[in-house]
Amino acid sequence: MERRTIGAGALEVGAVGLGCMPMSWAYSGSRQRGDESLRAVHRALDAGSSLLDTADMYGPFTNELLMGRALKERREDAFVSTKVGLLVGEQHIVANGRPGYVKRACDASLRRLQTDVIDLYQLHRADPEVPVEETWGAMAELVRAGKVRALGLCAVGARGGRRSGGLYDGTIRQLRRVQQVFPVSAVEAELSVWSPEALDTLLPWCEARGVGFLAAMPLGNGFLTGTLTPGQGFEPDDMRARHPRFTAEMMAANQPIVVGLRRVAARHGGTVTAAQVALAWVLAQGRHVIPVPGAKRERWVTENAAAAGLRLTPQDLTEVAELPGAQGSWE
Repeated sequence: MERRTIGAGALEVGAVGLGCMPMSWAYSGSRQRGDESLRAVHRALDAGSSLLDTADMYGPFTNELLMGRALKERREDAFVSTKVGLLVGEQHIVANGRPGYVKRACDASLRRLQTDVIDLYQLHRADPEVPVEETWGAMAELVRAGKVRALGLCAVGARGGRRSGGLYDGTIRQLRRVQQVFPVSAVEAELSVWSPEALDTLLPWCEARGVGFLAAMPLGNGFLTGTLTPGQGFEPDDMRARHPRFTAEMMAANQPIVVGLRRVAARHGGTVTAAQVALAWVLAQGRHVIPVPGAKRERWVTENAAAAGLRLTPQDLTEVAELPGAQGSWE
């Protein structure tokens, strides 16, 4: 698989990563597929998808424990990204950016992951009660202590069907502040054919500074794969059950996007899928962009990894750019 670099430190990863959240969080059946998910991780590493993107809150904690089982055998093959800053309560999720907590959380993640260093440690959310410079300073101390190799920030922006230059203004202000404390190696934010908002300001900001961009949800929570049908039900523990874009009406309204992706895929041969076109489009947005599609089965991991070898033509890219914007908000 093609290799890409993250940040000024030139940390190398496979061009397509693996989002590990669906293996234990936010999707139907996640908690019952431990062994199947573990096989999917090994398949990803075999295919060159070295970046494993997890977080302490996924589960909570069970996702890191699962990754630890894989890393115990395959540490040299993997690039581990995990996150800190969110706590899962009985009723809600809260941010915690206190320096002492960050350091304790890092030690706990290292134990669960069965490794002595985290390749990329990301701030999941800034704590509104703690200056972000203080949180980032504590994370920087972890780099100096040899527990972490590089730091990243998960971007927060308004989601919707329209592109707007102001969606990530708050994140860019945070990035400017923390850059004064310690270099940002990567930013993780949503980017897909049906959620292209990061293209306006956030992606150019990263490119201009040599900051890697981890494209979260590049398959639109599964919609862009074309495997979901309008009107299908989602289990109560599935995040899509609460998203306006996944109502039967909105899924039907957004079918032209999938049809367009399939049309492009057909020009590349019978084995190319809509999902692979969607990932290739993300890859085409810049050499610093690494899509991290979530998956929990070997079949999907294999298909996603193969997208790294798909090269879209100028005609393909134009056609994808001209697809209708997604209908329905994320809020």
